[in-house]
Amino acid sequence: MKVGDRVSVLDDVISGIVLEIGIKRVLISTDEGFEMKFDTTELVVMSDEISKREFVPQNMSQILSEKEEKKRGKLTIVKAKDRMQPPMEVDLHIHQLVSKSKGMSNYDMLSIQIDTAKRQLDFAIKKKIQRVVFIHGIGAGVLRAELEYLFRQYEHLQYSDANFQKYGRGATEVYVFQNKKK
Repeated sequence: MKVGDRVSVLDDVISGIVLEIGIKRVLISTDEGFEMKFDTTELVVMSDEISKREFVPQNMSQILSEKEEKKRGKLTIVKAKDRMQPPMEVDLHIHQLVSKSKGMSNYDMLSIQIDTAKRQLDFAIKKKIQRVVFIHGIGAGVLRAELEYLFRQYEHLQYSDANFQKYGRGATEVYVFQNKKK
């Protein structure tokens, strides 16, 4: 880094030009016209040069053909009778997953529960099971929050509270959209 370099701040949306370099601090003039000091570890030098190779892909015909293949993707149809199948139930209570939970930390138990949920969800998607009910219990809500985070990692999923009359408040139902392009 040297005086005159264009820099950007790592953890903020601030960029500017280096005015002065100290031992550990750098003075920059921001794009908004302010002078600010930052640690050298907080800045990264920005390169204004973009090579032609980075800007334009070399094999444009290959990219276009891949795009066309995706457009022509096959649509898998799930029959109406298959959509009405009862949901797959996954009980995530720790005593259902391991023989002894005594001596296990909360982190270990939560890890086993989340791994089981992920494995069962992947199984349901692979086997085209459209509805899965994860029974997690009420508790403090940590497992439920982790499950919702897991579900947000998947496209083509919708989740909501499961049937209250059957499961109470301690279950979440996941609906897997099967009619999607491959």
